[in-house]
Amino acid sequence: MTSQKSTTSLLLAIFLIALNLRPAVTSIGPLLETIKKDLNLSNSEVSLLTAIPVICMGLFAPLAVHWLKKFGQRLGISLLIGVIGTLTLLRAWLHDYVSLLVTAFIIGVAIAIIGPILSSLVKEKFPTRMASAIGIYSLGMGAGATLSAGLTGVLYVWIGEQWEFALAFWSSLALLAYLVWFVAMTPHQERKVLTEQQQASFRSPWTNRRAWLILLFFGFQASLFFSLTTWLASAASELGFSVIEAGSVISVLTVSQIIANISIPLLLEKFSNRSFWIYFSLFIGTLGISLLLTGNVSLIWPASILLGFTLGGLFPLALLLPLDETTDAKEANAWTAMVQTGGFIMGGLVPLAIGILYDYSGTHQLTYYVMLVLIVGMFVVTLLLNKKEALQTQG
Repeated sequence: MTSQKSTTSLLLAIFLIALNLRPAVTSIGPLLETIKKDLNLSNSEVSLLTAIPVICMGLFAPLAVHWLKKFGQRLGISLLIGVIGTLTLLRAWLHDYVSLLVTAFIIGVAIAIIGPILSSLVKEKFPTRMASAIGIYSLGMGAGATLSAGLTGVLYVWIGEQWEFALAFWSSLALLAYLVWFVAMTPHQERKVLTEQQQASFRSPWTNRRAWLILLFFGFQASLFFSLTTWLASAASELGFSVIEAGSVISVLTVSQIIANISIPLLLEKFSNRSFWIYFSLFIGTLGISLLLTGNVSLIWPASILLGFTLGGLFPLALLLPLDETTDAKEANAWTAMVQTGGFIMGGLVPLAIGILYDYSGTHQLTYYVMLVLIVGMFVVTLLLNKKEALQTQG
């Protein structure tokens, strides 16, 4: 009974921590046009507010290995959640572009370190139920993105059109996560984790070709996610939608994402073929982009549903790929850090590139083609992963 209670509380803690890993980025999307006009920014400048934390998630992911060794899981994640909450709260008093960039940078570093540590925790604590645990992890991220993307515009209007307080509101999620995590991860569990890590040895992912292919896959899906959450509301505004209506488009996207976050990991428990679900998700995404390319205003709603399902399916699958290749928590931490290093750098640069293209062209048609290229890239990488796996099996 105690073990079951401990497992439930740990899964709840993972969910609540994951809930904090997207709002600082995705809350910007619904207010992109508002912030741009208020601070007199270009599209490329305002897109840096979402690009910088994502790039940081990549650049600083390798620090997870050293951070975990120095602080352990319990204190290490507690400190990082505190940083995310505090800096998000400080946005209530920041009304200049540079300060927003600084908070985006530091929050991005904190998120970068938390991600691999959570993945290694799943590998260690739930070795036979990884798909379900990763599903809860990705569900938390999806829920955080949904809440922040869907409600930030409403908060902006309700508070009195003060975007600073609408952004700062999401710091409230950090306090709950901090308290539950600190209780769920007991000192006894922490000592056991540290002992196992000291004994473990593993092969470096940096010299492994499959690790590089998984990095590319993670990068393509991260690029698609952040491109959609950053620019889809802007694309809706281009079609004449208000701030709240554009936020509703993102809400539809992220609600669909949550449904896939729940359903795909559950289906993986019964039908474990990763490639099938990847191809299926990519097919759905291709249909969604095709609807956007028509330029039909009404089709943005079904397109958002399809693309949300794609994002919700691809993210847990991308998280599982490095875990499938590793044998213990320490190795999983290293592989995940490596994959997220390159993956999140790509995920930050692509939305920034879209901002530059948007400044140049004045339309989001090129944005949709970039997203289509990302889907094709994931399809090719999956084919290569399957080919290498078949060759290894034959050898």
